[in-house]
Amino acid sequence: MLLEMKKITLLNGDGFGQKSNIIEYYEIRPRIFDKISELKNEGASNEKIISIWSEETDFNKDLIKFIL
Repeated sequence: MLLEMKKITLLNGDGFGQKSNIIEYYEIRPRIFDKISELKNEGASNEKIISIWSEETDFNKDLIKFIL
């Protein structure tokens, strides 16, 4: 009755594929942390590390900031 009052119609169908391309989890391998440590030891700024890793990997810049 509530759905009728709100004029909501339920359709019978398949919801497969809805947002199926979203990756919920990443595995951060130890070599990434090692490489970041190397860059920091060489004096690279966080912005430089972010630009390097965003070009070399498919990681989002926000994820790289979080790792840093």
